[in-house]
Amino acid sequence: MTDADDVTPASPLLPDTPGPGAPPALPVLDEARTQFVEQFALVWATAGNPRMEGRIMGLLMILDEPYLSSTQIATMLHASAGAVSTSTRQLVDVGFLKRYVIPGDRNHYFRVEDDIWGSFLDGERHYLQRLQDVIDTGFAVIPGAAARGDATGPTHAPAEADATGPTPEQPDGGPLLRLTNARLYITWLTGYQRRMLADWHAYRDAAHAATPTREDTE
Repeated sequence: MTDADDVTPASPLLPDTPGPGAPPALPVLDEARTQFVEQFALVWATAGNPRMEGRIMGLLMILDEPYLSSTQIATMLHASAGAVSTSTRQLVDVGFLKRYVIPGDRNHYFRVEDDIWGSFLDGERHYLQRLQDVIDTGFAVIPGAAARGDATGPTHAPAEADATGPTPEQPDGGPLLRLTNARLYITWLTGYQRRMLADWHAYRDAAHAATPTREDTE
């Protein structure tokens, strides 16, 4: 994900939104919403993710705000500016958050997309490509890999990987087999992930189409 992908121009300042240089107005975070933020963060942390990331995600999910500044986030969560900066950067990188820019305002603004998890799936493609690039550089340092053609392309058929199997010198198959399997896995996962994202969009859109709107119930 490039910086251009990460930054989306924000809408013009609303009348009650402070202008550049003015102290940011804090949205109301009542006890019920606070509990949601903290519970979301606890569940987020059980997957091995930093709890601060979960607190930021929970906050932006539960508040009906177009975006929040990093200063607002830090104040509302009673967190340090450094902790918020580190966590928002990571969440942007993996596709959970979007950066927003207000012309003339030097603050950093963030929001979550309405389809957070779909955005995450889409962002995974960029991560997989970066990982693929790193794996491919590994073949260049394996003796004989280039001569055998292992570093010439991004994909190989599973049968071709059998040629890198265990040998008397390397009973476990060695680095070449590990890198080959890593590349095969990434290639397989990229194709599967693309199909999964399309399936999710179809399922989401069908569910929304079947849900009565407010006008339908009045």
